[in-house]
Amino acid sequence: MDDIALIGEANNEAAEADATAAPAASAIPAEELERLTGDIIAALKTVYDPEIPADIYELGLIYKIDVDDDRNVAIEMTLTAPGCPVAGEMPGWVENAVGSVPGVGRVDVTMTFDPPWSQDRMSDEARVALDWY
Repeated sequence: MDDIALIGEANNEAAEADATAAPAASAIPAEELERLTGDIIAALKTVYDPEIPADIYELGLIYKIDVDDDRNVAIEMTLTAPGCPVAGEMPGWVENAVGSVPGVGRVDVTMTFDPPWSQDRMSDEARVALDWY
């Protein structure tokens, strides 16, 4: 899944630098890849942490999205805390949301706590929604 790695543009500066790095050439036409990426991000924005009224993408819980040439998607994500009560359910929610995107093949979700999530990863949109300035 080396063909393209996307990181939520709403996240911190380090993630933004990673997102702008030139991806390896993809067999997927650029226009289709752009549409697919937008649809995947839109799907991720439908998944909410039940304890925080903001979606997981804007919260900065999505660390990495890889789309391979067969349109299989690998997502690396975290939770706001390792003891999150929905830790067992959240990966399934993400898999279902992204799996519903037309053109997406298999979806694999991996949880990581390295680096640990912090409020610094949140987008301005999430900060406004939560009144966390």
